[in-house]
Amino acid sequence: MTAHPGELDPPDLPATAEPAPSHRWGFGAFLVVEAVLLASAAFVSVLLGPAPPGQPLPARDVLIGTMAPTVLAALVAILITKVRGNGPLADLRLSWRWDDVKLGLKLGSFGLVLTTVSAFIWTQAVGEANAGSAISALVEEQPMSVSAAIVMFAYLWLLGPICEEVIYRGLLWGAVERLHWGQEKWARLAAFLLSTAVFAASHLEPLRTTLLLVIAIPIGLARLFTGRLLGSIVAHQMNNFLPAVAMLLTALGVMAM
Repeated sequence: MTAHPGELDPPDLPATAEPAPSHRWGFGAFLVVEAVLLASAAFVSVLLGPAPPGQPLPARDVLIGTMAPTVLAALVAILITKVRGNGPLADLRLSWRWDDVKLGLKLGSFGLVLTTVSAFIWTQAVGEANAGSAISALVEEQPMSVSAAIVMFAYLWLLGPICEEVIYRGLLWGAVERLHWGQEKWARLAAFLLSTAVFAASHLEPLRTTLLLVIAIPIGLARLFTGRLLGSIVAHQMNNFLPAVAMLLTALGVMAM
């Protein structure tokens, strides 16, 4: 598209393989999913109650308390695409491509280095007592059984990134792109910027939001460059691998946070 005098051309981005079919859901769908996530987390917290002091956290509580809200929200997002759209494969741009996997691994590796350096700088700035995440605080405050630690590791490394990508760089991204921005490149840039910001803020850890923004950039770039969700899922999983290993070893008492 040729810009008229006085208009700015959007920066060049790699073209997507094919245009996604139109869907009938938008920001309302994303708000519903966020409401499900927050409401289910609050409900599960009340239902389980506090863990007995000094007792290992059972795998059941890890599964329900940590995984269930995000998994449920992701399932609601997938359901919305089936009821109000063309299904998750088309609407969320889910397809298997080795090129997307390779790019996700590259950006995930870059993100892992970026996360490590940023986390070190962040820890020096705010102090070790304030630098940990909510999940790391859970591990530090409550010992875990071996099965619970393994469940937590699998969630942090594999399942959690899939669910979060479906919600933020799937459903939210698609809601932004559905708006008529005039040019596809501008829509994709807007989706990248908004999903990155909302992803960071949605963790509800205000002190760590700046760090989460840095962590989210390589993951969002994988979605931006490929036009599909697989790359960002792989990048997110790659980025989470070492933190998940550290969490597992800490939960098992092998190392200290």
